[in-house]
Amino acid sequence: MGNFVNLTNLIETFGDHSVLAMGGALIGLMFGFFAQRSKFCARAAVIECCDGSWGSRLAVWLMGFAVAILAVQAIVLVGFLKPESSRHLGSPGSISGAVVGGLMFGMGMIMTRGCASRLLILSANGNLRALLSGLVFALTVQASISGLLAPTRQWVTSLWMVEGGPDRNLLNLTSTWLGLLVGVAIGAAALWCLRRSEDSSDTWNWAGAFVGMAIALGWAFTQLIAGVSFEPIPVQSLSFSSPSAEWLMRTLSTATAPSFGFDAGLLPGVFVGSLLASVMFGEFKFEGFQTENKLGHYLTGAVLMGFGAVMAGGCTVGSGMSGGAIFSNTAWLTLVSIILGAGLTYKALKSINSPI
Repeated sequence: MGNFVNLTNLIETFGDHSVLAMGGALIGLMFGFFAQRSKFCARAAVIECCDGSWGSRLAVWLMGFAVAILAVQAIVLVGFLKPESSRHLGSPGSISGAVVGGLMFGMGMIMTRGCASRLLILSANGNLRALLSGLVFALTVQASISGLLAPTRQWVTSLWMVEGGPDRNLLNLTSTWLGLLVGVAIGAAALWCLRRSEDSSDTWNWAGAFVGMAIALGWAFTQLIAGVSFEPIPVQSLSFSSPSAEWLMRTLSTATAPSFGFDAGLLPGVFVGSLLASVMFGEFKFEGFQTENKLGHYLTGAVLMGFGAVMAGGCTVGSGMSGGAIFSNTAWLTLVSIILGAGLTYKALKSINSPI
């Protein structure tokens, strides 16, 4: 009871949106630090699958996803988290958007050498290629939400829509306990990959578990605020597409920028967390485009990722992990499409000896 009273006092002092931003920043700090240390990267995981190496990069990603599923489903089972009101379940979704957008995002992820969250992590480590790609990604996201690309995005997503509600939750078709079993199975696969990897002794591989825990904390924190706030607060977790566009608009014009909230604190928190990790462990260094790098290669990938993320309802973290942890049907479809798009693109570029 005391925690609820303290939280209520905190909200009365600073306001709902400021408290949400502070919580988003702290959770983002945790995500950024451990994602940097564990080299958490969906792109690297897909490449290991395609090459049949099944190593530590795949293990780290699977471990993060497994922990996210197990922790989120645990707080759902005890009745604390009610994800039905989230956009992943409560709002209408798009099957066509999940498939087309996921494929495009996966293609772009390979070409830019990282998904949206990975670009932010690398930017904080001094990677100027990632910074430029991230800016183009944010610009494309905004253009897809309400700009030049919005009509095309709306047409694609309208091809096959699904109503919001209980039917969007895959566990409602089976059993709630199935979510925990899926989490255990993915965790077992992560341990198997880690055991057979060449750098299995690296203790930072286990940091991927904290990345997954950050996903669960995002859900729990926003649910907690929604439960004590007198304002309608969206229950959500980590995402990197909409927050990127939000910060772009806030940078260009404070008058038209949305109000502060969880997303507003998330991106700076992730950046600072990754920056701290890179400085503490001597990994910060400025890195630009090398001779063999192709600027158009990166920028095209960033555009594909930005447009695809809006159509699919999020990125590998926002839709794939956050939405996947509550078993949204379109989130899982997006994740599968991202993996398929990334795998096919990697194989295609490798076959023509193009930079990957």
